[in-house]
Amino acid sequence: MNNSKTDKLILLINKVLLSVIVMIVVLPLLYVLLASFLEPNALLSKGFKINTSDWTFEGYKRIFTDGTIVKGFINSILYSTGFTIVTVIVCILAGYTLSTDGLVGRKIIMVFFLITMFFNGGLIPTYLVVRDLGMLNTIWSIIVPNAINVWFIILARTYFKSIPKELKEAARIDGASEFKIFLKIVFPLSKPIIFVLALYAFIGQWNAYFDAMIYLEDRDLYPLQLVLRSILIQNEVQPGMISDQLARAELQKISEMIKYSSIVIASLPLIVMYPFFQKYFEKGVMVGSLK
Repeated sequence: MNNSKTDKLILLINKVLLSVIVMIVVLPLLYVLLASFLEPNALLSKGFKINTSDWTFEGYKRIFTDGTIVKGFINSILYSTGFTIVTVIVCILAGYTLSTDGLVGRKIIMVFFLITMFFNGGLIPTYLVVRDLGMLNTIWSIIVPNAINVWFIILARTYFKSIPKELKEAARIDGASEFKIFLKIVFPLSKPIIFVLALYAFIGQWNAYFDAMIYLEDRDLYPLQLVLRSILIQNEVQPGMISDQLARAELQKISEMIKYSSIVIASLPLIVMYPFFQKYFEKGVMVGSLK
């Protein structure tokens, strides 16, 4: 197909804009990645040079030797995985239930859910509920309070409503119960929305630190993001990462290298996950957002 001059101009502008956006996203990531491998003195004096003599794994070595970030990494994997499983199960079941035409009071329930998207009890009442349930300083204080996500329920409900009713009606004629219809017919067709919700839930929990800062007191239970917060914002590099014999200026340089290495480690799970979820991601978002 031959494009007109206007079409070619629009395509050129799109390519330029997309290239600029890609550079804005990629350059900071590339900077952090390279800075985590370069010696601080070489980075300050020479800038970025593709010279293996200036490369070092000292930042990663100090992180894994100390074990603080490793423990936070393991905690974050545990919290994010548990939160994802609970959230997806609850939201998928709620979304399917609200998508059925025979549910009495469906509109009232949806209005009740929607109100909670704009108004909530606030931090203090939520803390008191978590405390009274005995979940303080436990994994459940991270997983349970935010497990029900109304936006996820709306996405799931919309997706289930897009599944042809004839499939469920044929199953009912054959004597299948609602649970069997969901398990045998609806669930196998719901992989796109399940993977989308799982990706959203995992990323959201992986990047979260506020709930852990409020509900957790034991530092051994801290997730990775809370450990990184102390390193990046409060500038609290753990004593085991840096030798006491180093000079103050050298401490600052090593501290910067540890910060870059920590950011790379925190980003790895999301970078590894996304390619596997990508084929479901677009389909699930588009189908779940048609209405």
